[in-house]
Amino acid sequence: MPATSWAVLGLLSFGEELSGYDLKKWSDWSLRFFYWSPSFSQIYSELKRLEKAGYATSRLVAQETGSRDKRVYRITGEGLAAVRRWAREAPVDPPVLKHGPMLRLWLGHLLEPDQMRDILARHREFAEKMRRRALADVEGAKGETAWAYPTLTLKWAERHYAAERDLADAMLADIEELERGTGG
Repeated sequence: MPATSWAVLGLLSFGEELSGYDLKKWSDWSLRFFYWSPSFSQIYSELKRLEKAGYATSRLVAQETGSRDKRVYRITGEGLAAVRRWAREAPVDPPVLKHGPMLRLWLGHLLEPDQMRDILARHREFAEKMRRRALADVEGAKGETAWAYPTLTLKWAERHYAAERDLADAMLADIEELERGTGG
């Protein structure tokens, strides 16, 4: 199965019955900081795949008058065993760095120095915003014993974005040094 399947199954592994909308919110709250947040269409495609494989079940829940019934999903015992086995035994792929600001820096000879500084300043702002969001989510997850490891992952994300912010600052300083003719 693709990584998205394992991510959706992993979200279901916390034992709650969740709708596709709930899964999207949960992935935005956690997965987006370190992997990606699948789109609604990806989530629903994966839920169908997981049901077909016997890893998840669903049922319709009646909503208030005038609202459509809501489909909620739950992991099966077989699904829990599969995601546990995957987490324990699947090879860990090295992270792939696809870094837009770094690509632009590499092409810096095609930009004006002010343009490069602007790109790095915007990246710094983005990294700081993500760091603050991860930190806020860490605070929000405290006390949820089922989320102990996702909370550690959010702490990792907070530290990662702090490092990205600091790297942007260092690159800005390196550009200044380069412009003075003292850098490489």
